[in-house]
Amino acid sequence: MSDLGALTELSIAEAGRELRSGRVSSRTLTEAALARIDALDPMLHAFVTTTRERALADAERADARFARGLDAGPLQGIPYALKDIYASAGICTTCHSNLLRDNVPEADCAVQEKLAAGGGVLLGKVGTFEFAIGGPSFDLPFPPARNPWNPDHFTGGSSSGSAAAVASGMLRMAMGSDTGGSIRGPAALCGIVGLKPTYGRVSRRGVFPLAYSLDHCGPLTWSVEDAALTMNVVAGHDPLDPASADVPVPDFTAELGRDLQGVRIGYTRKFYIGNPFLTCEATLALDAAAQTLAGLGARVDEVDMPPYEMFEACGQAIMFAEAFAIHEADLKTRPLAYGRYAYQRIVSGAVLSAADLVQAQRLRRELTSALNEGPLRSHDALLAPCGLATAARFSDFGKDAARWGGMLTNPFNVTGGPALALPIGFGANGLPLGAQIVGRPFDEPLVLRIGSAFEAAAGVTHRRPPIVEAAKAA
Repeated sequence: MSDLGALTELSIAEAGRELRSGRVSSRTLTEAALARIDALDPMLHAFVTTTRERALADAERADARFARGLDAGPLQGIPYALKDIYASAGICTTCHSNLLRDNVPEADCAVQEKLAAGGGVLLGKVGTFEFAIGGPSFDLPFPPARNPWNPDHFTGGSSSGSAAAVASGMLRMAMGSDTGGSIRGPAALCGIVGLKPTYGRVSRRGVFPLAYSLDHCGPLTWSVEDAALTMNVVAGHDPLDPASADVPVPDFTAELGRDLQGVRIGYTRKFYIGNPFLTCEATLALDAAAQTLAGLGARVDEVDMPPYEMFEACGQAIMFAEAFAIHEADLKTRPLAYGRYAYQRIVSGAVLSAADLVQAQRLRRELTSALNEGPLRSHDALLAPCGLATAARFSDFGKDAARWGGMLTNPFNVTGGPALALPIGFGANGLPLGAQIVGRPFDEPLVLRIGSAFEAAAGVTHRRPPIVEAAKAA
């Protein structure tokens, strides 16, 4: 296989088979990825830093390992990127902010340590909202990433560059972070897969925090299988991360391909009906997704949950209080170094009292119990919306703090269980719509099994943005 365009279409599993058979080299895969970046990134702005020489050296190292019969796992020889809040030794980690524009860490974050040990090929750092909270902004050192389905629209955030890079075929996997939906939102709006693992499943050591008790690290990928293969590399207990969970690590691919007979799925339809941001096309797509899961043998019925507004208030209070604590010194001494959106959002935490935070944490325990002892006790997993509309246009955002109300992802940061975003269809404007499969704590294998079965039946992930089709034809 020599066509560079065809190489960029391979999944991690497919590329792995080609690498192990000797039909394709990691260097060739990497050159194909770099060519796609050169062709599309000037339009999409997914990358902040491209590590071309490093990537080719990583690829040569992976090929040499294969030649010696050494195999470090499913990501050996596979190109990937890191959201630019992940520390990478010797490579700028900016958090998309003027405050850290020249920040070069001396050590890798825990995830990068695992990816390097697994033989992955680091293509570079991809864009984010400033400090994973302020965007999409045009007053930062780098422009915001654009949606490959229509560059006039945003990607969602804050893992914006990760989603744009994967959806446009620049690579197969990019790591993101999720504090209120920052993996699942961009995945849904860009028509790809995004996994927020259980809180503590993947180490956050060396990843710049937004809110310590809400932050999750996870992959954005083309397919559910690619997400599972990535989790087999990056998951695991880290004694140097105080929030890391010391629990057994499963084979995340073990249940892929199994049918859904007997699986009980609660459909959270009542949770979003009546929301002012809900569109008719999102309602139809979500109902169709529920019918598809039922057609695959799952038992699907509607379930009750606490009101969304309670989750939102709880999550927002905790996030802003913790974010302000992290940024307080810089907000006092260098406020003008922040972009307008990030400053306005983070500084709002200054008005929260200790009592507010205590009450939010108390409510968090109640909501988590209501979910885990309610619908997730009677059901194996939940079907919930990711977004209630397709991606907004950049022109829809005004001068002051951007807030796009189309996402319903925050509840599952509050409760901390695994949630998988995947595409379920398209709006009349040709932009993707997405849903999420939510599971019990540390039950990622079942969540991935449900997502994989739906993905195969729906066939939505095989569709690629027009910009990708044009690049393939060029």
